[in-house]
Amino acid sequence: MINESQKLNPKLFDTDVEKVPIRNGFGEGLLQAGVEDERVVGLCADLTESTKMLAFAEKFPKRYIEIGVAEQNLAATASGVAAVGKIPFLSSYAVFSPGRNWEQIRTTICYNNRNVKIVGSHAGVSVGPDGGSHQALEDIAIMRALPRMRVVVPADSIEARKVTLAAAKNDGPIYIRLAREKTPVVTTVDSPFEFGKANLLWNSEKPQVGIIACGPLVYNSLVAAKSLEAEGIQVLVLNLHTIKPLDIDAVVAVAKKAGRVVTCEEHQVVGGMGSAVAEVFAQNYPVPMEFIGVKDQFGQSGKPEELIEHYGMGVKSIMEAVKRVVSR
Repeated sequence: MINESQKLNPKLFDTDVEKVPIRNGFGEGLLQAGVEDERVVGLCADLTESTKMLAFAEKFPKRYIEIGVAEQNLAATASGVAAVGKIPFLSSYAVFSPGRNWEQIRTTICYNNRNVKIVGSHAGVSVGPDGGSHQALEDIAIMRALPRMRVVVPADSIEARKVTLAAAKNDGPIYIRLAREKTPVVTTVDSPFEFGKANLLWNSEKPQVGIIACGPLVYNSLVAAKSLEAEGIQVLVLNLHTIKPLDIDAVVAVAKKAGRVVTCEEHQVVGGMGSAVAEVFAQNYPVPMEFIGVKDQFGQSGKPEELIEHYGMGVKSIMEAVKRVVSR
């Protein structure tokens, strides 16, 4: 059942549940962060409108730097801006940043421990018709491998706004991963959020499986949980928005209570959030697992909802994974 302490959207399971692009929350959060702290600076690679940095650029033109289509310069310039005491947020499509400029992020930002916030928008297959060349499916893996880098994947637009505000107040490199497509609003402004702390959204009394999800698949996981409960299978659903540093206590608690785990992410299974969770279990509390995500493939053009289903990340696929792991 829904964990009432999380104060989720009361229309969560309604057919007319509000859908908002997760990236919108970043734009709102950045604007507020800019109002609250004059050190906040925006940098973009010619994608202010798409990444929702436009409102900040218009409000604070003297604190906005347009780099153009030069993502390596985007990261290097942001590092220099941070070196003089500013709090730079850089934004582009995730396939370009951190995809194209990973070495500059590694060397000029992480190696020097600069206070830079990297915002990768349009991540996952839900970019849709843009196709495989623009569908970042490896960014969690390459970013969580970097020393000093923290990785956050908000579940909806409201959480993205909270993440952005928190990032402005947390010193050091942070990667925020955003989806393009409209996503059901799961949380509310009153939902608890703390950087680095996972949230238990669905809490059955006698769970047989724990579902650990991030990003847009948090909603799919909750819908699957509701349907599974109607079939007599009780589960937990943990929103693991912060993948690094990972909330080890919360993740292990799910494993101990449920005994089996399914991880859900709109990313390659290899090296992603599921791999991070499996690493925790290997060291602390091994349990049977199933992994929902893209299985060693590139994306392709199509409607976002079609691609989610095609790559096995829809509600039905999550339910099937739960039933597989229960049968072990």
